[in-house]
Amino acid sequence: MNQTYTAVVKESSGWWIGWIEELPGVNCQEATREELLDTLGVTLREALELNSRTP
Repeated sequence: MNQTYTAVVKESSGWWIGWIEELPGVNCQEATREELLDTLGVTLREALELNSRTP
């Protein structure tokens, strides 16, 4: 089953910041928007994998 997640992406003081609304703690900061989107994707996958292991 595929789940849809919402990424919030903003530029602030020369940095790109973002988070996944549905999963607290999944947030990132990068120098470019592209890097931010990549990092958010990796962080989201890691959080989902970690949560799937929790009994």
